[in-house]
Amino acid sequence: MSDRTAAQADSVLAGSSKASFLRRLLPFLGPAFIASVAYVDPGNYATNIQAGAQFGYTLLWVIFASNLIAILVQSMSAKLGIATGLNLAEHCRLSYPPWAVKSLWVMMEIVAMATDLAEFIGAAVGIQLLFGLPLWAGGLITAVATFLILGLERFGFRPLEAVITGFVAVVALCYLVETFLDRPEWAALALAVIKPSLPNKDAVLLAVGILGATVMPHAVFLHSALTQNRIRPSDSGGLKRLFRFELVDVFIAMGIASFVNAAMLVMAAATFHRGGLSDVGTLEKAYVTLEPLLGKAASVVFGVSLLASGLSSSTVGTSAGQIIMQGFIKRHIPVWLRRLITVVPAMAVIIAGLDPTRTLVISQVLLSFGLPLTIYSLLRFTSDRKKMGELANGRATNILLGASTVLVSVLNIYLIVATVLG
Repeated sequence: MSDRTAAQADSVLAGSSKASFLRRLLPFLGPAFIASVAYVDPGNYATNIQAGAQFGYTLLWVIFASNLIAILVQSMSAKLGIATGLNLAEHCRLSYPPWAVKSLWVMMEIVAMATDLAEFIGAAVGIQLLFGLPLWAGGLITAVATFLILGLERFGFRPLEAVITGFVAVVALCYLVETFLDRPEWAALALAVIKPSLPNKDAVLLAVGILGATVMPHAVFLHSALTQNRIRPSDSGGLKRLFRFELVDVFIAMGIASFVNAAMLVMAAATFHRGGLSDVGTLEKAYVTLEPLLGKAASVVFGVSLLASGLSSSTVGTSAGQIIMQGFIKRHIPVWLRRLITVVPAMAVIIAGLDPTRTLVISQVLLSFGLPLTIYSLLRFTSDRKKMGELANGRATNILLGASTVLVSVLNIYLIVATVLG
């Protein structure tokens, strides 16, 4: 943070700033926008488009329910970093027995790799669709581009935040355009939001995928690290004011992410499902089919948004992987090496010719299996008054976090049983 921005933040937290609310808010915006990138990554495209094409607006309620959980979880993650100066992975290392720490680290590394697989492939597909290049070439370009974006960290986190926020803005703008182009049925859309249903096992699979693509474990770990030493108030009053500003950051960022996810599903429902094209289950087919249905602009906008989503989320995923390793086992590897390690499985999928969209959906389902332990750990630490002081959770917050953990666990168990028993 620049000296000027830090001085502005200190003035606001001390209560001496006379600026407008927006100007007082600006120094605190950023962490939630970085974390929100995980909520609009290519995995969301795959699950939301399949959900909309197959079931119309039926699963729209899952997106909003998932986003409510996301707001709660990311707020608690941010609060943990603000109150304690340590991130979630560091708390796990200091509080759990060694065998549990190593097991959690391995699980979260797998989750991080599954995340990066989805994001890398998504960006490669976006390049392929827009420029007609082979998928492997799109993969190489994605690798180089993310290296360059990650290089901005040497200039501090503000330039990286600005670039990532710019990518999020591009994705949001693209889907604002798509929403106007596809002219959804607003009455049916509203009914789907207030009348939840899961018609069959495929709907459950997609619902779990949507949840896994929306509330992502690596974003929870990342957010606590983004706030842990960003601004350090000198007293408890400053801590409380800082957390209130961070809540605004979370609500704005997650609100945008919720709109984008809903717009993805609405686009698929209003074009493919309404047009009798329920088999549009891949990103490539969605891109090609949008042009005759809505015009050339729609397909180009879709490709641009997918590329922006893939590049930004892949960059953030790599940073999250670094935080997870450093927090759990106090090891640090160069960013270029982590980027190279995560590129290998993605390029292997591309070279093997596996269906990119199906790979994305499966990766999102895998992510949801890492959520229960992540949310449980967050609940345990943020409810500890010795660690959190005056920012410790109240009873209502603990109940909501506990209910979220149970919900995710039940959905995963149901998915396993339904899949095994057919």
